[in-house]
Amino acid sequence: MPTPDELYDQATQLKDAGQMDEAVARLEEALVADPRHVLAHSALAVYCQKLGRNDQAIAHAIKVTELEPGDPFSFTQLSVICQRCGKITEAEDAMARAHALQGGGHRH
Repeated sequence: MPTPDELYDQATQLKDAGQMDEAVARLEEALVADPRHVLAHSALAVYCQKLGRNDQAIAHAIKVTELEPGDPFSFTQLSVICQRCGKITEAEDAMARAHALQGGGHRH
């Protein structure tokens, strides 16, 4: 049985070969083995969005922010995914959170 990291690597190869559905299936296998595998959730957010599975894409991007609440990139990715899925208010909220975590606010 491959490890979650090995499944993630296989998914990346499948994506690079243009086999997006198979890549998603491999990442879902990784999450069965380790539901907290951040890289798998992060990749699924992107891959699902590209496949038009917007609800799944957003759910995976949100999961990344739950697993890594102090990581500004998690919220940046959520913002991008929301924007691409047409959820502009959610995208703006996520970007504001990313900026707050980066210590960015108003500069004088």
